[in-house]
Amino acid sequence: MIKRFILLFIFVFFVFFSSFFIIEEGQKGIILRFGKVLKDYNDRSVVYNPGLNFKFPFIDSVKVLNSRINTMENQADRFVTKEKKDLIVDSYVKWKISDFNKYYLATGGGDIDKAEILLKRKFSDRLRSEMGKLNVKEIVTDSRGRLTVDVKDSLNDGSINSEIDNNINLHDEINYIYRDRKHVSINQNSMNALGIEVVDVRIKQINLPIEVSDAIYNRMRAEREAVARSQRSKGQEEAEKIRAIADYKVTRTLAEANSKSLIIRGIADAEVYRLFSDSFKKDVDFYIFIRSLKAYENSFINGQDFMLLSPENSFLRYMKNLNGN
Repeated sequence: MIKRFILLFIFVFFVFFSSFFIIEEGQKGIILRFGKVLKDYNDRSVVYNPGLNFKFPFIDSVKVLNSRINTMENQADRFVTKEKKDLIVDSYVKWKISDFNKYYLATGGGDIDKAEILLKRKFSDRLRSEMGKLNVKEIVTDSRGRLTVDVKDSLNDGSINSEIDNNINLHDEINYIYRDRKHVSINQNSMNALGIEVVDVRIKQINLPIEVSDAIYNRMRAEREAVARSQRSKGQEEAEKIRAIADYKVTRTLAEANSKSLIIRGIADAEVYRLFSDSFKKDVDFYIFIRSLKAYENSFINGQDFMLLSPENSFLRYMKNLNGN
């Protein structure tokens, strides 16, 4: 009897605790009853918020899904612009689950990898289509923000006038569901049909292909080298002009200085000669005597010089007597 009571208590305890489950913050849960998603009277899936929740044991199971915003990094890929030029674009997408029932069914049980594969395929098609409408200048300037917005809207609402949509029958494209007593059209080619909402699209980096980059860099290098050569040539020309002007100024300054010095010397010499003339005019004989002595000194300065002259030569007159006779 006691064993039965203990077993019954354990069973009740197990059932009681199996009826409650906890969903952590940043997650939401859906109930699977007999393997199918539990829905309410409005045919909408029942979503459980974070906290303590109740379920029927044994027949209900809980699938916990991430309700946070996820970031999908895209591998850099090649895209063609309106000008038929190739660009290497590196981007990422931020997305979250908007309809847990659709997301669970579309991804085969809430597999995030499968969801990102579907999202990546559609994102690549939309981005390729939108970039084909713009040229390189529009993509890398102000139109870049509009480009990402258009891609995000086309992902959420479904592409318009694209080759993919043209291959889809209109009746297969629109699916009507009953929500708040209104019919809302869902494009099967949109991410909303998968229960996914694209929150943001961003382009991290835009590069040119390696072969194009090398050609552009070589052309830019050649242009810069041509500009450098032109600047050097102009610099050399200006240097020659400056040197010529400097040489001219130096030559003119030296000539002017030399001219002034010659004028000053001429004036000084004239003054000296005038003073000598005035002095020697007072006693001409004394001047002639001094000049003769100076001539004697210059003629016999070595002491070994000799001169063969006639005794009557006037050069030796002051050697005969003081009167020069």
